[in-house]
Amino acid sequence: MDENATPTPTDFVRQIVADDTKSGKWDGRVVTRFPPEPNGYLHIGHAKSICLNFGIAREFGGTCHLRFDDTNPTKEEDEYVLAIQRDVRWLGFDWGEHLYYASDYFDQLHAWAIQLIQAGKAYVDEQTSAEIRASRGKLASRGVESPHRDRPIAENLDLFARMTAGEFEEGTAVLRARIDMEAPNQHLRDPVMYRILKASHHRTGAKWCVYPMYDWAHGQSDSIEKITHSICTLEFREHRPLYDWYLDTLGVYHPQQIEFARLNVSFTVMSKRRLLNLVEEDLVRGWNDPRMPTISGMRRRGYTAEAIRHFAAIIGVDTTESTVDVALLEHCVREDLNKRSPRFMGVLRPLRVVIENYPEGRTEEVDAVNNPEDPAAGSRKVPFGRVLYIERDDFMEDPPKQFFRLAPGREVRLRYAYFVTCTNVVKDPATGEIVELRCTYDPATKGGDSPDGRKPKATLHWVSAEHAVPAEVRLYDHLFTREDPDEVAEGQGWRANLNPRSLETLTGCRLEPALGDLPVESRVQFERLGYFCVDPDSKPGAPVFNRTLTLKDEWARLQKKGKTA
Repeated sequence: MDENATPTPTDFVRQIVADDTKSGKWDGRVVTRFPPEPNGYLHIGHAKSICLNFGIAREFGGTCHLRFDDTNPTKEEDEYVLAIQRDVRWLGFDWGEHLYYASDYFDQLHAWAIQLIQAGKAYVDEQTSAEIRASRGKLASRGVESPHRDRPIAENLDLFARMTAGEFEEGTAVLRARIDMEAPNQHLRDPVMYRILKASHHRTGAKWCVYPMYDWAHGQSDSIEKITHSICTLEFREHRPLYDWYLDTLGVYHPQQIEFARLNVSFTVMSKRRLLNLVEEDLVRGWNDPRMPTISGMRRRGYTAEAIRHFAAIIGVDTTESTVDVALLEHCVREDLNKRSPRFMGVLRPLRVVIENYPEGRTEEVDAVNNPEDPAAGSRKVPFGRVLYIERDDFMEDPPKQFFRLAPGREVRLRYAYFVTCTNVVKDPATGEIVELRCTYDPATKGGDSPDGRKPKATLHWVSAEHAVPAEVRLYDHLFTREDPDEVAEGQGWRANLNPRSLETLTGCRLEPALGDLPVESRVQFERLGYFCVDPDSKPGAPVFNRTLTLKDEWARLQKKGKTA
């Protein structure tokens, strides 16, 4: 395939870029940008935008800029800047030399503001924010002009200079564009361009006392960087006429803005303000809590960058707002982990088993397949001894008909090892709780096969008690109990839908020895239990695992029934 050939479009945004490239618009250049505000961590919705912007640049031989729209020093921090860069790189993208900040352009933006004042297109308004908000009117009614709207240009220049010099207190004056108070689009009703904020900026320090509003800085930043396709979400469609007015009035380079539908996912909130609430109110354990929809949270939980990129490709890009079933995201993660994750055995709720006819003091090794989906993954040796642990749920003293696992007098297969039969149950005299099972094994069934053709109905995972590694395992569920967290009873807020069982922490788990010192973020499958990832809280010989997902794939089930179209 010709590397210089125009890619085949897969959505309307790519079609626009392909048409522009073919026609020679923008001199054949393709320059996109991903412009987050550094006031929080990125979430799965941002991942869609990252994949779109960086993906288009990559596909069309262009460049994608990473630009921080850092216009609000009261909410922005270097921590967020570093986290965002880390997340973009982890997703598999790189901006190269094209790292920018809106704050890089503060001097130019300020000069352009003065240009508008000199042209009679901007003025200083000393109304309160509440008065300005009220004066804009409603959609069906015209706005009310400010009493300061017709100030002389010289007076506006003087007042703005004094605002910049710090002579006025916060909230006492703003700079507004002078557009049209009767415009049907309220964004054109003399929007605020600058406000007074006597706060230190994470990059410019105390240099400025006035800061540009997002709408004033955003379009001009795109212009300065010579962006060709300014791709953003649908809520900015109403802002586009304002961006156009600013750029056309200034007479500067004018990028093309294209809007697409943002990503909404069931059982999830995407509002950065709400995510910040969750963190600040200690409802989660930080921005990278594995229950959070943040990229860092998903990474900690065990999601892969490949799975997230695949998810972004599957859901596509359109202009209709909708909610994607979280089961589809989980399906993409399972598919990826199934291919790449080595299999191990771990027991989360251990029940002690003693094989009475197995020689005391003896240890042998059995061969275990690392990943049946990857023949090149090979096999490993797993120690087997007289005392084992099995899952407590794999035994019932008085089982119902459909329970085929271990029970008194019943034979089961131990994965990769032997057939065993339960001969006795040991209970705690004080509580009656089952504390140990006594079993016998058939030496002729090593490897899990019987020479006489016996086929037990159940195969159980296990670990050798002598060699087992103690571990903590954290089981995660959806953070919210409802598909739409905003669906609440009257008088209640979205917090009422928080899932009190979104995290269950298990201590005393027992894992096979190979799991004792895996690197952080190693992803594995515990056979029969699900996919797990090594957490940063792990210590040598005392691992902590997060359950990424169970093996049950709800999306695959719905697909099979034809309910996912």
